[in-house]
Amino acid sequence: MNKSIWNPHFETMSREQMREVQSERLRDVVERVYYNVPSYRAKMQAAGIGPEHIQSIDDLSKLPFTTKQDLRDNYPYGLFAVPMSEIIRIHASSGTTGKPTVVGYSRRDIGVWSEVMARTLTGAGAGKEDFIQIAYGYGLFTGGLGLHYGGEKIGASVIPISGGNTKRQLQLMQDFGSTVLACTPSYAAYLAEAIEESGIDRKELKLRIGVFGAEPWTENMRREIEKKLQIRAIDIYGLSEIIGPGVSFECPHQCGLHINEDHFIPEIIDPETLEVLPEGELGELVFTTVTKEGLPIIRYRTRDLTRLNFGTCACGRTLVRMNKCTGRSDDMLIIRGVNLFPSQIESVLLGMDETTPHYLLVVDRVNNLDSLELHVEVEDRFYQDTISDLQKLRMKIQNHVESATGLSVSVKLVEPKTIERSEGKAKRVIDKRPAVWS
Repeated sequence: MNKSIWNPHFETMSREQMREVQSERLRDVVERVYYNVPSYRAKMQAAGIGPEHIQSIDDLSKLPFTTKQDLRDNYPYGLFAVPMSEIIRIHASSGTTGKPTVVGYSRRDIGVWSEVMARTLTGAGAGKEDFIQIAYGYGLFTGGLGLHYGGEKIGASVIPISGGNTKRQLQLMQDFGSTVLACTPSYAAYLAEAIEESGIDRKELKLRIGVFGAEPWTENMRREIEKKLQIRAIDIYGLSEIIGPGVSFECPHQCGLHINEDHFIPEIIDPETLEVLPEGELGELVFTTVTKEGLPIIRYRTRDLTRLNFGTCACGRTLVRMNKCTGRSDDMLIIRGVNLFPSQIESVLLGMDETTPHYLLVVDRVNNLDSLELHVEVEDRFYQDTISDLQKLRMKIQNHVESATGLSVSVKLVEPKTIERSEGKAKRVIDKRPAVWS
């Protein structure tokens, strides 16, 4: 038996078997939301669809989409499919309109969450002999507790330190012998920097695996973290509306994230036409949850951009894989008519020896024309160079960024440690342009 696979029955089943499982579970969830969630019933009736029209996953595209606005419109519990007496956990994500997105879990949902996180951690190479330091936030954010339950399910020793308090993170890492670090990639980069500054000998630490998610990160950032922390950095993906972390995960082959598709059926759509795209096409990721009881979600538009690959992985899993997300359709910046994702800038900077992974994009509008300014930290040894050398470096960065993005950019070099560090999701963009009201 492959010890890196937690549940071989579902993680390695044939495509035909998976379709049968998905179809059976889809029929069940559609019937449940139709009869238990008025908002879904109204949407389906408006589309002329009833449970009898959904017989297999081939019928999935007949169903209406769900968006974050639907959760806000039904705040707080309007989309729950079971009585509140059966909801044993409530989480929420921060809302941009003042109200958070609320999600609820039944006891069975918590069991599903533990299962998919057990697969995630096992896929990363963790086991019952490991000490997992969880530096994701606990509380209403789903990250901390998601990793926590998965770690306990595989029998590992869980260290629930939560986010922040970097000095204590390093102390416990040394004293407790942490072997697995779970946090955002930007905080992992920050911890690597803190370890170096503290004078801790990396050989004294037992870290061997990093499990990082909750924000987009590039392959260059992965290599940077792996080099500095001397670990294998594994990407994980999830979102609160679907379940939290555990939706998909990388294995050590690092060739795409395996989606737990017996629980979450993925689709890729064109975000403009909303048409389902074929395998391999880049588009917006959509999920349907087929085992959740508390908050089942039908065709949820994640806004994350990626591709799907149904080929069998070298690890033996047959679960469909998604590429690392290239960005989000709603986080995309449009500057002078050009689409820009911050991850494009990050990839350029991390490909250069002179810069650090800490940067800030400032977007403004001057005389009705968009401007883009890039603040980037320079490695300390280069910042001590002459003014002429720094000017050459500034032009080098500017040329690389403009070549990669097709946009003119003003580059501002700043001293090391001057850009605000994040212990959670990194803030990469300040958009000063006035809002456009329709």
